[in-house]
Amino acid sequence: MFFLQEIPVRSFHLIYFSRIFVSRLEKNPDPVSMFIWSGRLRIKETEGDPRCMWRNYFLTEAMKKVLSDLNLNIVEMTDESATLDGGDVLFTGQEFFVGLSKRTNQRGAEILADAFKDYAVSTVPVTDGLHLKSFCSMAGPGLIVIGSSEPAQKALKIMQQMSDHRYDKLTVTDDGAANCVYMNLPGKGHVLLHPTPEQYPESAKVYEKLKDHMLIPVSNLEKVKVDGALTCCSVLINRKTSA
Repeated sequence: MFFLQEIPVRSFHLIYFSRIFVSRLEKNPDPVSMFIWSGRLRIKETEGDPRCMWRNYFLTEAMKKVLSDLNLNIVEMTDESATLDGGDVLFTGQEFFVGLSKRTNQRGAEILADAFKDYAVSTVPVTDGLHLKSFCSMAGPGLIVIGSSEPAQKALKIMQQMSDHRYDKLTVTDDGAANCVYMNLPGKGHVLLHPTPEQYPESAKVYEKLKDHMLIPVSNLEKVKVDGALTCCSVLINRKTSA
């Protein structure tokens, strides 16, 4: 597992892989390898299948090389007792919330906190769903999208109690629809990738309330078959634009 020691603040460049493996999910022996947050944890989980293990190893190494070529500072998590999945890490722009789930433990959260000493890191129990971001994500500065289920609302209440910052919330009908990808792009402003109306019709109506955002519906019908979401297939990189 590795993660970036970089904080996305204003402008984002998006590497998005949603369409690459969509038509291959039925044939892929390890469909989860399409998700770029896989990392070392995924390699350990697929040790019984050499094809899966090596594919995920090269996926991790390829991502590491790309990020290194961008001169980003990469922190390697070498503690074998620690687990930290990107799907459990929510950065609000002010602080981190880390979901404690089947994929992330307390030690992983501690290592993240040690890497980002300038930001508060709080842990949130994930009692339902695969990850923290299975039912919440950021839709803009200070704006949290949250699912309407009882576990999602409980998690939000915990985050509000633990934080010194105030956040606006956008509650969507479906937990799965709460996973979106926000970008602040030069010349375009607030851009939000979110699930399509075909997948979540009621939740899509809620997103339409964001009049200041450029809304881009993106299909997640295939990725959801393996518990995938939009944030699983994207890397946001903060880069200065040329003058």
